[in-house]
Amino acid sequence: MADIKPTEEKKKGLLGKLRDSIDDKEEQLNVLSTFVRLGILVWSGGILTLAYITLPPALGIPEQKLDPTFIASVFTGVLATFGVQAASKKDKAPTAGAITKADLEKLIEAAKQTAPTQRIEIEQRPIKIITENSE
Repeated sequence: MADIKPTEEKKKGLLGKLRDSIDDKEEQLNVLSTFVRLGILVWSGGILTLAYITLPPALGIPEQKLDPTFIASVFTGVLATFGVQAASKKDKAPTAGAITKADLEKLIEAAKQTAPTQRIEIEQRPIKIITENSE
């Protein structure tokens, strides 16, 4: 009789274990997309951190001059996919040059007093545009 050797199972990587533990393909894609977003979040967070700190000269890494605007937008975009949004203070004073609600209402009221008005009526078959002076 021939000796039957047991087959050795290959070691499964992270994706193989994930595939075995989750049966639904859509759920597998959701988990994979979460890992991809986490990877991008870690990468952009690391680049942003490096943009604002000075590394010690002992590491031998030259200082990089980069504009962190794009990386910051990627970082905040990925954070938004996780539901994290930047907080804003409600009681914050308006910035210089900003129009407040009261200013806007005054402008609208002044425009009503000086601007001519038109009345537009639209009828079907045929379309007629009728203007009428309110004076």
